[in-house]
Amino acid sequence: MSGLLAWAAVTAIAADHPIGQLHPQGWVVGAVLATGAALLPDLDHPGSTVSRTFGPLTEGISGGVSAVSSFVYRTTRTKRDSKRDGSHRGLTHTLVFALFATVGTTAIVQTSQKWVLPLLMFVFAGLAVRGILNDWHPKQDALLITAASAGITWLCLSWTERTAASAAACGVAVGIGCVAHYLGDAITEQGCPMLWPIPLGGKTWYNVAPPKPMRMKTGGKVEMAVVGPIITVLSVWLSAAALQNAGVLPFLGGFDLLPI
Repeated sequence: MSGLLAWAAVTAIAADHPIGQLHPQGWVVGAVLATGAALLPDLDHPGSTVSRTFGPLTEGISGGVSAVSSFVYRTTRTKRDSKRDGSHRGLTHTLVFALFATVGTTAIVQTSQKWVLPLLMFVFAGLAVRGILNDWHPKQDALLITAASAGITWLCLSWTERTAASAAACGVAVGIGCVAHYLGDAITEQGCPMLWPIPLGGKTWYNVAPPKPMRMKTGGKVEMAVVGPIITVLSVWLSAAALQNAGVLPFLGGFDLLPI
């Protein structure tokens, strides 16, 4: 939901910028990509939600990403950095990764929208479904997730034009989803090393986080009972505002959902 919220907020507020002037179909494509990308950074954790999305396939990829993340952490940490293995909340939890994800997605979609965009939407739709329905048969639902992802992709592409979302917009959506993940991790107890490799306080893996009283436990009561519902409400509101800007909600008449 944080990925959807971030995408909706950016597109609703940036009404005078090209990213805020997407066709409704393009906005939906971006929403699917951003929502799924909000789980992408956790690919470095074999036991995470995202690693279970498509069963053995994503589990295998997750294991490889985890190994690379651990290697990068161990070879770039300073004496002041924690002596953990760095396999989780490492490389994929940095703005460097978000930048590569943005540029990489843009380049891939620009190469061939005909088959790449449906594939990307299928993958990120799967991540989104897995994230929202985390406890839905958590150990035996790879086939269900695959079917749901295929259904969402088919519905979206049957309504949208594949050229409705530019390659750049697709890349930005993925980058926004990744950054939303970092901000969410930053307010947890551990924080997020998103600014790597910039040295802060003698640490290249400095965990960005607010003061301890403002942090929350991952999956704890505050996240589930307070933060989650707030994010959901804001996501719906700002999505409606963005779609209103795109002319999709004419029935609202002169009611401005985002009077800024």
